[in-house]
Amino acid sequence: MDQLDDILHQDIDPTETREWIESLNAVISHDGTERAHYLLEKMVDSTRRAGGYLPFDPTTEYVNTIATANEAKMPGDAAMEWRIRTLIRWNAMAMVVRANRKPGELGGHIASFASSATLYDVGFNHFWRAPSADHPGDLVFHQGHSSPGVYARSFLEGRIAEEQMDLFRMEVAGKGRGLSSYPHPWLMPDYWQVPTVSMGLGPIQAIYQAQFWKYLEHRGLIPKSDRKIWCFLGDGETDEPESLGAIALAGREGLDNLIFVVNCNLQRLDGPVRGNGKIIQELEGVFRGAGWNAIKVVWGSYWDPLLARDTSGTLRKLMMETVDGEYQACKAFGGKYTREHFFNKYPETAQLVANLSDDDIWRLNRGGHDPHKVYAAYHSAVNTQGMPTVILAKTVKGYGMGAAGESQNPTHQQKKLDADAVRHFRDRFNIPVSDDKLADVPYYHPGKDSPEVQYMLERRKALGGSLPQRRRKADAKLKAPELSAFEQITKGTGEREISTTMALVRGMNLMLRDKQLGERVVPIVADEARTFGMEGMFRQIGIYAPFGQKYRPQDADQLLYYREDQKGQVLQEGISEAGGMGAWMAAATSYSISNVPMLPFFIYYSMFGFQRIGDLCWAAGDMRARGFLIGGTAGRTTLNGEGLQHEDGHSHLMSGAIPNVKSYDPTFSYEVAVILQDGTRRMMQEQEDIYYYLTVMNENYQHPDMPAGCEEGIIKGMYLFRDCGVSTNGNGNGKGKAKAKAPCVQLLGSGTILREVIAAAELLEKDFGVCADIWSCPSFIELRRDGFDAERWNRLHPEAEQRVPYVTGLLQERAGPVIAATDYVREYADQIRAFIPEGKRYTVLGTDGFGRSDTRAHLRDFFEVDRYWIAHAALASLAKDGLVNAKDVARAIKEYKLDPEKPNPLTV
Repeated sequence: MDQLDDILHQDIDPTETREWIESLNAVISHDGTERAHYLLEKMVDSTRRAGGYLPFDPTTEYVNTIATANEAKMPGDAAMEWRIRTLIRWNAMAMVVRANRKPGELGGHIASFASSATLYDVGFNHFWRAPSADHPGDLVFHQGHSSPGVYARSFLEGRIAEEQMDLFRMEVAGKGRGLSSYPHPWLMPDYWQVPTVSMGLGPIQAIYQAQFWKYLEHRGLIPKSDRKIWCFLGDGETDEPESLGAIALAGREGLDNLIFVVNCNLQRLDGPVRGNGKIIQELEGVFRGAGWNAIKVVWGSYWDPLLARDTSGTLRKLMMETVDGEYQACKAFGGKYTREHFFNKYPETAQLVANLSDDDIWRLNRGGHDPHKVYAAYHSAVNTQGMPTVILAKTVKGYGMGAAGESQNPTHQQKKLDADAVRHFRDRFNIPVSDDKLADVPYYHPGKDSPEVQYMLERRKALGGSLPQRRRKADAKLKAPELSAFEQITKGTGEREISTTMALVRGMNLMLRDKQLGERVVPIVADEARTFGMEGMFRQIGIYAPFGQKYRPQDADQLLYYREDQKGQVLQEGISEAGGMGAWMAAATSYSISNVPMLPFFIYYSMFGFQRIGDLCWAAGDMRARGFLIGGTAGRTTLNGEGLQHEDGHSHLMSGAIPNVKSYDPTFSYEVAVILQDGTRRMMQEQEDIYYYLTVMNENYQHPDMPAGCEEGIIKGMYLFRDCGVSTNGNGNGKGKAKAKAPCVQLLGSGTILREVIAAAELLEKDFGVCADIWSCPSFIELRRDGFDAERWNRLHPEAEQRVPYVTGLLQERAGPVIAATDYVREYADQIRAFIPEGKRYTVLGTDGFGRSDTRAHLRDFFEVDRYWIAHAALASLAKDGLVNAKDVARAIKEYKLDPEKPNPLTV
């Protein structure tokens, strides 16, 4: 390693080095930088061919990437823009401080926007286009903690009233007018477009939005344009795996419609990001290595004369040597400290600032606070072709807060400012608020006809209108196919056995054939499309590849060969559930972001969905996504050979926690058909802001014809699959007097375990003369929601006719105790316990515990959810009700070979 450092950083012959550099500069002057780059590449190639090992240094000097002479000049009125920026800073600070003077400690963040105000201001004034008749509009992923600054800009524009500013983080008391703490489309559906404050989710969403825009263009669903996605994130946020985990995709696919802006204020939430290193250098290397155009905006214009006089290169050397912890201290402790601890390290650099006062040194600005440097970087980014761009802008956290928090470790927690700090802020930015009003920290608005406001409005008019803004509904309403179009899967399979996964894929194929809807269906897999039986789509609609297929696939001579196409419809995102979810979210919000409604299906191993990417699933609910998530090979005993980390027993508990997710666990193909049709109607035709989660299994079995009249029950979550003919009062329902006196139970099941329930009913009747009604319950989640909705309404309307929960209404006239069994943990079916009719015993069986590998039969016996355990549970409940005796229960244990002493599956 020492030898490598010598090669890279030591100069054994400075004279020769100078001659080479002079020759290179001559080439640049005469033929341009492209020619110089070509010659350097040829020399590197020649050295390597000669056997020389040339180590790659992925970083450049710690100076601005764009030379001063090459900077694009910022148009407009710089003085006016500075004035506007100061007003926005003040109002953003005032909003947070005023909120935290109220009882309740509402919180909020001052420092993040203080560091990034210039980065946003230049974008709003010169680059970010709103949707209009002339342009589809750019998409900005705002850094979540900077939301006060965005609200403050909207306040000056007249979009947010002063009284609404005082409803920051008061969404309950605000009664629909409150300002959400961070960007939340669910809470502000006409304003925010994407949720970003859960760190790392903004970057990965932005990458897959950029990919999806290219996908829409290549498929001819939107015209090609210069539309851009701008994603803002903090340097500390890049530690999140989601922040950098997909940047290689953006480089590989040349997503030149994507721009990251990393606010490098050198601080995490509690201290320096890389106190012992340099985060800008680290990120430059990471992004350049991933194929990005990296632009560093490190130093502001006040540094230009110093760098121009640095003929020895010592200042650049010092800049490279200094670590971020030292840079932070320099800004925290001022000009005198910076002179002593930075410039005075070398005589050459001390001499450079000898004629500068300590105040002059303190005013040496960082690049992210210089609008001219920021404009030049943005201009270069939007004109870069063939690759994404990252802008690494160096800033000061808490900029302008002075001793109250500028570049200090606790800055993130700064939510209140004392009188001196407020006065310092006012004076620093020349805000016209008098001393007698400072205690109130009032908002300042110069008036709607003021030059400042008029300038802002003119700039936004030139860029298409105000931002942020969100489209609630797409212009086009796409009619869902009728249920009759799904006849292929509503009819039984006869002797043929299929899985619900196959039924789902057949349903998708039926929708792909629909003339209106077909091109809007987006099949998405992280990997293993063949596992889910989707290989037929490879040839039919192709796999999306932005540059087409450049090779002949190994299976080209087969019918279902692996076909990639620039116009391909399937998105196969590699082994990345987060990537698949990112693509799904882009497609699921296309109706709003691009005015092009799409219907995405993301199919994955169910265990790797809500458990692994739950934060993205929650964000999808926030951003009003529409589409289907498919948990494949679902259940804890269905994926029999895979074991603990693959077998899912709790995904429905996670999906059920998201308010606008409809969760279903169907057993039969016709249930899949009904759910697909209903979901498509609600999301595409009615444009409801909901999305669906379906679990499907890889177990093959015969499927019956769809029973008449079951559709409503499937959607509500429960319907009578088989009636044994006995009611609560003992009267038969047309099935003979012999059954009228038989003990009766109500058996509930979903997914693959419903078939065990059906088999248990047969055992009960054959071996014990017990009659069982069989209920299919595709959604215990929907049943729970309905029940609690009725319970709440009844509490609030004590004098009105009381509502009956759907479950209660179905079971109250039915005889016997209720037994539920599913392939999920007991909590799943236990959710409806409160709505079982009063006096009825309710027993729940489930797959509590870790999964493991074995046959389905062994697993179901182990978790005590097979037909024998279900029949035994029914007999035990009947015995407690006095309808059979204990000897019957004991006989069942013996005949069904149940082990009473086996450990609880939860504990082993």
